[in-house]
Amino acid sequence: MAALSTLSPPHHSHLSDSISALLRRHLGRLVSLLSSPALFAVTLRHLQSLSLHHKCLLIARHLLSSLTILRHALLSPSEAAQPPAARMKLRDLDAALLLLLLCELHHHDRRHLLDAPPSRWRALLAAYASSAVLRLSSFGGCSGGEALVQFAESVRRCWDLVRVMGGGEGRAAAAAAAAVVALPSVSAGGGEECAICREEMREGRDVCELPCNHLFHWICILRWLEKTHTCPCCRRRLPTDDLRREIERLLEEIAVIGGGCEHGRIQ
Repeated sequence: MAALSTLSPPHHSHLSDSISALLRRHLGRLVSLLSSPALFAVTLRHLQSLSLHHKCLLIARHLLSSLTILRHALLSPSEAAQPPAARMKLRDLDAALLLLLLCELHHHDRRHLLDAPPSRWRALLAAYASSAVLRLSSFGGCSGGEALVQFAESVRRCWDLVRVMGGGEGRAAAAAAAAVVALPSVSAGGGEECAICREEMREGRDVCELPCNHLFHWICILRWLEKTHTCPCCRRRLPTDDLRREIERLLEEIAVIGGGCEHGRIQ
């Protein structure tokens, strides 16, 4: 929300339109799920076939897709040359939205689900959604400001769910291969030291420049990025194939826009 408050009125209006369109799309998929017994049954079977780990990955991909759209909309036109990542497949989007709705109902009144067989879930979810989730005041039919608040709350709920389902931090994640390949090569100016090997980067020698503008010997940084995706100097994150850490990276970039992040940590 701090990042959103820094936007100019035209940029804020553009972002509101983008987020409202996204929420309307999610609304449309939920309406389709709850109004079609066949689609609901297929989606529920798919969801029930997933392990807890894969359910976590499903929500993480859904959150990552939404954050990518948000980050792209926050960028200035000159920075937003590349389009956001591809959307989730409809099957995965439907399963993610159904899982989130099930969690919401369980949180609101857990006895509704615990006391009812799965054959009754669609009716229960439809009754709950008609009064609580699918209201236009909550999903894109509202003003731009309300849509952004609703989107931010949705991001928070998804992130909380990923953290609960995903467990601890786990081992460090390597930088994504595509991100490493895209790193530029520049000529060293001389007199600078590689922070990894502590040796001088001789003038004119090709060295690697990270997005944070720190320079390193190529052989040093390549070995480093095989083990972790952060800069050795400032800990700024590079893209990674690890969904959880990629979500953290995007959250930090969004927080930086609003001045809510210091030293690579979300406040």
